[in-house]
Amino acid sequence: MEAQYIDYEETRCFSTALIRYIRQDADLKPFYKHPANIAGFKALLTDKKVIANRQTLVEVLKEQYQQINNQSAATQAHINQLLEDNSYTITTGHQLNIFTGPLYFIFKIVTAINLAKDLKKEFPNQNFIPVYWMASEDHDFEEINHTYIGGKKIAWKKETAGATGRVDTKSIIQALNEYKGILGLTDNALQLSKIIDKAYTKFTKLADATRYLVNELFGKHGLVIIDADHPKLKKQFIPIIKQDIIGQHSFKNISATNEALTDIGITPQVNAREINFFYLTDDLRERIVFEDNQYQVLNTAIRFSEDELKQEIENNPERFSPNVVMRPLYQEVILPNIAYIGGGAEVIYWLQLKSNFDFYKVDFPILILRNSAMIANTKLKDKLSRLKLDFKDIFEDIDTLKARWLKVHSNHVLDLKNEWRELECIFEKLKLRAHKIDPTLSPSTEAVKVRLEKAILNLEKKLLKAEKKNFADAMNNLDKIKSALFPGGGLQERKENFGLFYVAQGDDFIQNLIQHFIPLDFKFTILI
Repeated sequence: MEAQYIDYEETRCFSTALIRYIRQDADLKPFYKHPANIAGFKALLTDKKVIANRQTLVEVLKEQYQQINNQSAATQAHINQLLEDNSYTITTGHQLNIFTGPLYFIFKIVTAINLAKDLKKEFPNQNFIPVYWMASEDHDFEEINHTYIGGKKIAWKKETAGATGRVDTKSIIQALNEYKGILGLTDNALQLSKIIDKAYTKFTKLADATRYLVNELFGKHGLVIIDADHPKLKKQFIPIIKQDIIGQHSFKNISATNEALTDIGITPQVNAREINFFYLTDDLRERIVFEDNQYQVLNTAIRFSEDELKQEIENNPERFSPNVVMRPLYQEVILPNIAYIGGGAEVIYWLQLKSNFDFYKVDFPILILRNSAMIANTKLKDKLSRLKLDFKDIFEDIDTLKARWLKVHSNHVLDLKNEWRELECIFEKLKLRAHKIDPTLSPSTEAVKVRLEKAILNLEKKLLKAEKKNFADAMNNLDKIKSALFPGGGLQERKENFGLFYVAQGDDFIQNLIQHFIPLDFKFTILI
């Protein structure tokens, strides 16, 4: 495959706030510690204070990897390196979407792998380990129970409660068979079907199935997969769990930051609650609230006094699950982490969190926008070439793109701007004449002008519509290209699953991404 790179601004698909972060807007500097470049990493590595218990981390990882028979030598080496003081993690996280969900799930992990490699070249005396953090404690099953492949939605229909990582996979068989049916019967399709089938039929919990699947895809690249829903890891977070639930510090810190971000034109992505923890059991994940001088678990009869709550945290820290604003802090407490890789919305909500990190004296990682990409093929490239367009053009909305194309290629003038300017001059004269005869006639003249302007605009639309018919083949080709690269009207990576791309390319699919993604260039990648 070959790659083209364009600025994120040129795609018109990313927020102004994110563009400001990429450009290192001075107004945003108070909301992160080090910039997302090599100089930033050099500065961070100079004063990085690791508070993670490396021994516990490695023990937990080895325990979790016992279920995987085909651990790669690269992953085993990375896990062992985590014991060393000169080893750091490059982390990305995502929910446990079935069959990996949309393409950007894959893109996040490739970005982490490549950034770890790039940093090793820059800082050869340190080790950098790419980590995928499974969001196994998330309870929004409706967000992860489906994927789109080849334009078809595959959904796992099931009633669930509690953390998605603990959901039993027995009932996924119908969705699994539908997915494999779309993959087909080629060698690459059968290879992927075998991996997918084993993931969801040999492992009874969704977290374990996801670990197996992601390891099959990325294990040889040294990816380390962590499920932080573990008592030994939660134990390290006990002091902060206690402080934050009782003192409501994260609510105060993040609320103040949100006001400061709003003042510089950044809309906060998330809002902190007074208490930012859930109570978690196998079939329950409910918010903890403070009411009537007690700590209550919503929709249950579970109640704690302050002393009882402290004791429960000490005895069962695994029952306290951080929400979206506290999970990043938990991550940085248990990992020797220096970078977090996320999508556009994630990067912006991390900017809301630095004050909370400062309060708890935890180092804030460097925020890296994951690589974004569009996967095309030579057929689509040839179609664009015949239309005398390139991939930058296809990011325009379809009506604008068609209108611009027609104005360039039509032999006729399709807008009536010149004619309208002439008519405006005529109406100014008519308005003046009417005013001299009777000043009250001026509004009537203006009303006629407004009606005529609408008529001219409608006529212009009809001219454009008629010319579209004259270029029907070109218009149909634009529709097909747009539909192929923007399924459902949005970026391909936000909807389409990786499956059919893997079927087309096999193991080369991920290798091509690794070859062409450049994490610190911050460019949108088009792969052909």
